[in-house]
Amino acid sequence: MRLRHKYVIYLGMLEYFARLFTYDEWANGEVLAKLSANGGQSPRSLKLFGHILAAQRLWLERLQQRPQTLPVWPDLTVQQCEAQAEELPRLWKDYLRRLTASDLDRTVAYANSKGEHYSSRVEDILTHVVMHSAYHRGQIAADMRAAGITPAYTDFIQGVRQGTVR
Repeated sequence: MRLRHKYVIYLGMLEYFARLFTYDEWANGEVLAKLSANGGQSPRSLKLFGHILAAQRLWLERLQQRPQTLPVWPDLTVQQCEAQAEELPRLWKDYLRRLTASDLDRTVAYANSKGEHYSSRVEDILTHVVMHSAYHRGQIAADMRAAGITPAYTDFIQGVRQGTVR
């Protein structure tokens, strides 16, 4: 692949990741609204949502080579989740805005929560963050259904239909 062609593809990837993180922000907001409306009646759902937010912060800190500030599985209240859900999209947008096409191929070294050392490409980390959140939002939906609560509808296409994800 010619270098210029690869550069054009990566520019498109930057826009794609910005779109995915817009979706992620919307979907997290939908879940948070349901958790807030139900007063945290589902402790497991709240725990999973706290994990989503903590993992998003953790991966951003890894990308920025900064120390971890939250445990991977924190015990957050609905109010603490609201604060995280308000701050994280701003931090991610700032990070993505500064990202260049060549940064997507850059490798980041980090240690996981077990202390095991790895290195991953930025592009793969960004993909993981969005997919990890969607996975756990699915668990939250199943947990809420089991508790007799109608979960948030967070499918990607729903965000597109509503015009939130463009």
